[in-house]
Amino acid sequence: MRALSLLMMALLFASLQGDLIPSAEEVNEPTIISVDSTNLRFSPSSVTITEGDTVRFFWSGQALPHNAVEENGVFDSGEPARAVDYSFTFERGMNGTYTFVCEPHASVGMVGQITVEPAAENVTPPEEPPAEVEDTPFVSFAAVLIAVGAAVVVRRT
Repeated sequence: MRALSLLMMALLFASLQGDLIPSAEEVNEPTIISVDSTNLRFSPSSVTITEGDTVRFFWSGQALPHNAVEENGVFDSGEPARAVDYSFTFERGMNGTYTFVCEPHASVGMVGQITVEPAAENVTPPEEPPAEVEDTPFVSFAAVLIAVGAAVVVRRT
């Protein structure tokens, strides 16, 4: 009975495997900018990203409060604080260079720069009619349930 249960569990997990793992396109880690409080600098002070990428301003436990404000108002992490967790996504069309400062420490040179490069153009081949593909994960799940039910009935008889 134990072997049958393990077999059924393996079949169930095998039928769900593709649905549980995110694709590489879905995973887009943000670029993190923190604070080097000993030198009153952003760390790193300069980053290069691509349109569609996210920059995360993150620090906690700082002795002095900080913020990150873009000079033209594109983004603003808010009032200076000792703990900040603020993210900004540079959408398509936002390529260029963005300079940001920590308002309380701008006079001592606490500035940073984000260079946003254009995203690669999506080159799509000429449209072809979509192939008739039925993506029905429920069918495999239902088949596993039916197989488990049948195994239980056979085992009891």
